[in-house]
Amino acid sequence: MTTQDNTPVRPGVGSSYDNGWRRLWKYFPELLLIVIVYIAISIPSGVNSWFPGSAVVVALGFFTTLYSVFVVNPVGYGVAYASLKAARGEKPEVADMFEGFKNYLNVVAASLLTAVIIAVGFILLIVPGIIFACKLAFVPYLVLDKKLNATEAIRESWNMTNGRAGTIFLIGLLAIPIFIAGFICFGVGAIISAMWVSLAFASYYHLVSDSGGAAAPAG
Repeated sequence: MTTQDNTPVRPGVGSSYDNGWRRLWKYFPELLLIVIVYIAISIPSGVNSWFPGSAVVVALGFFTTLYSVFVVNPVGYGVAYASLKAARGEKPEVADMFEGFKNYLNVVAASLLTAVIIAVGFILLIVPGIIFACKLAFVPYLVLDKKLNATEAIRESWNMTNGRAGTIFLIGLLAIPIFIAGFICFGVGAIISAMWVSLAFASYYHLVSDSGGAAAPAG
């Protein structure tokens, strides 16, 4: 990606959020519809919280876990793909949300493997979990964008983020005040905040891919 004077845009926190902000308003109706559909699809995954202390919680917990793994996660990968299209300047569509079902087994395997790796990292005194989460941030894009299988996507994300995990962490860290500001705006702003943050992460992947995916220079 380049600026108007054809100067290459360097992958970074500011450039990612800047591109995400511009794409957010360019494709706002499409992205908002995608978020609304995703929220509607995700509702059953939290249904067990509606019956605290009830005997049905165990059964519902089993159902919601399966639903999250086999439905919500693939749709979530599709939402990431839609954000990536927007970050590239391509019009996202609701159909993009279901792109994960075209590569279904790899999406499910990638989401499970990524979750296990990050969980193991958090068990190892939290910090490794944060590092693993940053190193695997590109997995959803690689599975759907590059059509890699689960292990290939994990390996490629690990390599692409060499020297860049700190930037990914800062993008995530900046998301905290953005979400807080969104909730202050009567909660409605939280949806816009989520869209912006998603676009920022997608923009960073796009910028890194556009630069050849090489490791960031030291210092």
